[in-house]
Amino acid sequence: MSSGQQGSVPGRRSVLRGSLAASAALALPTLGAAPALALSGRPSADWGVQSGDVTTDSGLVWVRSDRPARMIVETSATESFHRTKRWHGPLLGPGSDFTGTTRLRGLPSGEEIHYRVLLADPDDTRRTSRPVTGRFRTAPEKRQRDVRFVWSGDIAGQGWGINPDLGGYRIFEQMRRRSPDFFLCSGDTVYADGPILPSVTLPDGRVWRNVTSEEKAKVAETLAEFRGTFRYNLLDENLRRFNAEVPSIVQWDDHEVCNNWYPGEILEDARYTEKSVDVLAARAKQAFGEYFPVSTLSGREEGRVHRVVHHGPLLDVFVLDMRTYRNQNSPGRQTTDPVGILGAEQLEWLKRELARSRATWKVIASDMPLGLIVADGSVNYEAVAQGDPGAPLGRELQIAELLRFIKHRRITGTVWLTADVHYTSAQHYAPERAGFKDFAPFWEFVSGPLAAGGFPAAKLDGTFGPEQSFLKAPSRANVSPLESPQYFGEVDIDGGSGELTVRLREDTGAVLFTKVLQPGRVGQ
Repeated sequence: MSSGQQGSVPGRRSVLRGSLAASAALALPTLGAAPALALSGRPSADWGVQSGDVTTDSGLVWVRSDRPARMIVETSATESFHRTKRWHGPLLGPGSDFTGTTRLRGLPSGEEIHYRVLLADPDDTRRTSRPVTGRFRTAPEKRQRDVRFVWSGDIAGQGWGINPDLGGYRIFEQMRRRSPDFFLCSGDTVYADGPILPSVTLPDGRVWRNVTSEEKAKVAETLAEFRGTFRYNLLDENLRRFNAEVPSIVQWDDHEVCNNWYPGEILEDARYTEKSVDVLAARAKQAFGEYFPVSTLSGREEGRVHRVVHHGPLLDVFVLDMRTYRNQNSPGRQTTDPVGILGAEQLEWLKRELARSRATWKVIASDMPLGLIVADGSVNYEAVAQGDPGAPLGRELQIAELLRFIKHRRITGTVWLTADVHYTSAQHYAPERAGFKDFAPFWEFVSGPLAAGGFPAAKLDGTFGPEQSFLKAPSRANVSPLESPQYFGEVDIDGGSGELTVRLREDTGAVLFTKVLQPGRVGQ
């Protein structure tokens, strides 16, 4: 993600490189390990639990131990755990930073699943940790049940971390209260390139205080530093409570690795001793797969972030990866571009899976927006758009091919959701306003950040004819969460009518914008 701003306004990246280049670490807060268990030498799971990629009959459960342990998951229909089913998970050790994920299969559809995780001493399985509990709802097999989910992105960016004076990441508590079926995290799940200072003085003289850690005192380069970066957000009680109750669908963007990265890049940033982005990306991807329950990464040395998560007859979520396979950031004026932002193989995968989908709604989870101009320096562009409102050029060619395919294959119910730009907006794309005409109209909704600096709105690129129906953004760069709201989006799908309602909300829960879309249409 990049600021997309012109002139003298500092972008998110320049703020990150400049004012946050040095950091001093504070001691980690105590996470409340039970003293009796700690003294007895039993394993402990103080980082909480997570669930993810939940379908009609399956889901993933995640945990981290404080020492070698065997992961055991018990599930039940009730929180009393009167009757349980036991699942034996992996042995957790230093090779995965003591994290592990267990896949639960054969679950009943449309039901609340209560689970608890036990960590057993590998040498004496009778010695187990205090159980850590969580719950999730499996997707319904039948259309009658409503579906609700929330989405956003951008966590601990631009130096704005966990502020104990504010009670930490309070926006996660607001999202939890909405009782969503899942949370779609649209990328920038961490800021590996953004150190967290103990304090930051605001323009008005107020002081923002951060919880920080040894690994967050510098940019992440080693595997240990990337792992510590992903652990950082789990220091927040609001997030741990949210994770225990709301399953996730997670994708990545650039800041899991470094600012605006692309494969093959050699960094010029003086903060890095490791200059190869490919080396950094491999380490970041390993830590990402260790710290999130992602079905296409869990338990695999090599996997992929892009995938489809089927959430019953009403919804399929198509999770894109606009980082791993992209070409080099450039002015974007090529008249042919077979690689683009997705890579040829991912594009064919997406077309194939969209054509196969029988879901009423097909949410395309994009880690970057389509028609917002996101710059990378003074001449290159970071996302799809590059400021020329005419016929598609550069990475736009690949998106034009996809949009043409959706129209001609008469694929109904596509909606694009993203974050990245650190404000919230709604764009309607229509061929009558566009430089490229051969596509059906569609909506793109932007939300975020969850816990990062706010930034001014990016300009629109006319190639796909966007028109902004709603926008809320600050007027200056890197506005702190004390000065500007944080944002999340909410999607409700009515099980009876099939209508999809998008609400853009701020961190208080207040609704800023609402749009209702009708099912069964190729474009709207």
